[in-house]
Amino acid sequence: MPMDKVGRYEFWAEPFHCDFSKRLMMGHLGNHLLNAADFYSHDRGFGMAYLNGINKTWVLSRLAIEMEELPPMHAHFAVETWVENAMRFFTNRNFMVQDTDSGKVYGYGRSVWAMIDTVTRQPANLFDVNEAAIKEYVLKEKPCPIAKSSRVNVGEEAKLAHAFVTRYNDIDINGHFNSVKYIEHVLDLFDLDWYRAHQLKRIEIAYVAEAHCGDTIKVYRQDVDGGLETFVRMVKVERMAENGEEHEVEICRSLVKFV
Repeated sequence: MPMDKVGRYEFWAEPFHCDFSKRLMMGHLGNHLLNAADFYSHDRGFGMAYLNGINKTWVLSRLAIEMEELPPMHAHFAVETWVENAMRFFTNRNFMVQDTDSGKVYGYGRSVWAMIDTVTRQPANLFDVNEAAIKEYVLKEKPCPIAKSSRVNVGEEAKLAHAFVTRYNDIDINGHFNSVKYIEHVLDLFDLDWYRAHQLKRIEIAYVAEAHCGDTIKVYRQDVDGGLETFVRMVKVERMAENGEEHEVEICRSLVKFV
C-alpha cells in the first residue's frame, strides 16, 4: 500500500546552526531540505541506500529556496516535501518550511534531480527503478507558490570575487564538492554589514559539473539592482595535459536576492 504523497519531517533550529541574527543559516536549512528529500525517497523505495545497491544515485541539478524569513533560534519546524513531476531522467521535488507550533509558513523550495549510473556516470531512467515506484507519488495539485529556477546568465562584466581550494569539510560521501557548500561559499561573498542591513530572500543554484577535494575554485560575481540581486559563477581550474596551460570549467551558477 503506497505511503502518503507528502512527507513531513521535524527539525530544530539549533543555536550552533544560527547566525548573528539568531536565525537559522540558509546553508543549514538547505541541508534540512536535502535530508527531507532523502528520508522521503528512502521510505518509498527509491532512496540513496537502495540506489547505491544497484549502482545508481540521485544528483541534485537545481535548487531554489525562497523565504519570508528563516526560522528563529530554538524554533521547531517541519519540512514538507512532495514530487511535483517525474520524467524519464529528471524529477521535480518541492518543499514547504512551516513552524510546528504556530503553523506559520516560513518559505518554500523547488528542486530538480537526475538519476545517474555510478559506474558509467551516464543518466539513468527513473522508471527502471523499483518498478517505477516514483510514479505513484507524483502530486501536481499541491501548490508551491514560488517561481521555478530561472536561467541564470552571468554576464561578461562579472568580476573575480574570491578563490579557494576545496578541503575536507567541502567534500560529501561521494567524494564530491558538497551541494550545500556551494550555498555557503556563495553567501560568504557578502560581508556582515550587508547582512545587518538586508534580508536574504531567495537563492538559486544550478549545478553544472562536479568538483573534488584539492580543486582550485574561482568565484565570479555580478551585482545588479544596487546589489539586491547578485549573479554568481563558480569555475574549477584545470591544467591541460598537452601544454600545461590552465583553463576554467564551470561547476555552478547562482542567483541571490535580498530585500
